[in-house]
Amino acid sequence: MKLYFSPFSPFARKCLVCAYELGLRDRVEAVVAAAHPVNRDRALIAFNPLGKVPTLVTEKGVSLYDSRVICEYLNDLGGGRLIPGSPDRWVALVEQALADGLMDAAVLTRYEMAVRPEALRWSDWTAGQLDKVTCAMAELESRASSFKNRVDIGTITIGCALGYLDFRFESLGWREKYPAVAAWFNIFAARESMMATRPAA
Repeated sequence: MKLYFSPFSPFARKCLVCAYELGLRDRVEAVVAAAHPVNRDRALIAFNPLGKVPTLVTEKGVSLYDSRVICEYLNDLGGGRLIPGSPDRWVALVEQALADGLMDAAVLTRYEMAVRPEALRWSDWTAGQLDKVTCAMAELESRASSFKNRVDIGTITIGCALGYLDFRFESLGWREKYPAVAAWFNIFAARESMMATRPAA
């Protein structure tokens, strides 16, 4: 399998963490793609018309996207350990959606600051995206006591979202504001799968 990814994408990291946790990492070739919201990577578009990472091409040549679909495919291939059965399934899937939304808002904010010309930036729009991050973090803080030693699609996505905040938004100081989440993440981030996929500064 080939996973087209960016080493800085939290969504691609989520897929790689799942591959590690499922014992599938040696079957996944990670291929760096030049995904960009403006200068679109035509080589990547050949596999995903949206031109986004992550995109997985299976051993049978089938293209899968986005990260939720890829993780579900890997989970099925690896024995189904990361998406629990009911009723825990719905908790894990909602937590995945919450952390995906946090990552969406953070990535869009990053694009606004790093890609959009300064004269065209809209501060109210950026503030709105960062408010999504703040609201999501408050919800995670309220749920943190339930994370414990769980390793599922919910906690993996949360871990990748927090890692992205550390990587791109250290100035937010989220660890001081959300101590229960920070305490959990300190342990979760030390997992081999998280250490192996941590983006280089």
